[in-house]
Amino acid sequence: MNDSKAPQRKVIHVDMDCFYAAIETRDFPELNEQPIAVGGQPNKRGVVATCNYEARAFGIHSAMPMGQAIKKCPQLVIQPVRMSVYQQESKGIQAIFKRYTDTIQPLSLDEAFLDVTGSSHCQGSATLIAQAIRQDIWQEHRLTASAGIAPNKFLAKIASDWNKPNGQYVITPEAIEAFVRDLPVKKIFGVGKVTAEKMHKLGLHLCSDLQQLSLKQLQTHFGRFGAQLHRLCRGIDDRPVRTSSIRKSVSVEDTFLHDLTDVKACLPVVERLYESLQKRHKRSMDKRQQDIKSLYVKVRFSDFNTTTAQQGHTALCLDTFKKLVAKAWQRQQMPVRLLGLGIQYHDQATGQQEIPFNENHTEGKQ
Repeated sequence: MNDSKAPQRKVIHVDMDCFYAAIETRDFPELNEQPIAVGGQPNKRGVVATCNYEARAFGIHSAMPMGQAIKKCPQLVIQPVRMSVYQQESKGIQAIFKRYTDTIQPLSLDEAFLDVTGSSHCQGSATLIAQAIRQDIWQEHRLTASAGIAPNKFLAKIASDWNKPNGQYVITPEAIEAFVRDLPVKKIFGVGKVTAEKMHKLGLHLCSDLQQLSLKQLQTHFGRFGAQLHRLCRGIDDRPVRTSSIRKSVSVEDTFLHDLTDVKACLPVVERLYESLQKRHKRSMDKRQQDIKSLYVKVRFSDFNTTTAQQGHTALCLDTFKKLVAKAWQRQQMPVRLLGLGIQYHDQATGQQEIPFNENHTEGKQ
């Protein structure tokens, strides 16, 4: 049980607006107001890493094949990925965060959780701290950020998307019950396309629908994820903002210039990717010893549908990866444009059970 005397948690989720594309527009003013996508070239099967709002108006989104994006918007300006520039900007933004709190959990180059509970900055107001951070980012980097402020990570992340771009939204403790009641189930952390479709078939569209089911019923329908759903649909999330950079997984993947026709054609690629994964795993272990929890594969078919398969395992095993690829391929039995292999590690920081990797579909961050 939570200590009733403990201070109310104040969590901020800061999310940069179209980070890579915004940097490109800032650095190349002639691109202003033009639809921009950052990523690889369409003739090399490149994908959209991110795009600006002008491009999104044409239905373009991250993880979309660049060839498909060009068809939707022939005048699309494609900018190459300048990762070193984005990383440098991210360091500067992280430095701004550190002015306001030491409890920071970066999620990627362009977003992070901040715990400002008990902060003396801005009279202790998380809302004012978020405003100050966004103002500092604009003044020093000429980039806009959106923010969500809430008593926990789950709600803060949802709130940061509420007033995008260049806005912020606050969910107070008193407002949680009403806010989650009308929240679509697809907004719940861990609910992807497959789980959302399953929920819709069960007549579950809003968190208020999920709240009508008991813990046992949710576990019956959704397995281990049921317990997490039971809490999240009520706006309950006790996960701390973690300052340690413990890896939860490592993975490798490759997109092919020509589709692989069947499982037999995939196997040599699995062996090559396995060697790369072994090296990445070794580098990870050199930094911190962690136990392997499971192995998983990602298969993207020629129609761009993506499926994953996972199996609990305590060690790397080439044969297991081959079997998982075969299992994943059987679901659609089509030519393959992308293959990926990955390792999921045990979460040893808190002993908490993380949301399981239980989706048959992976979607890019938009």
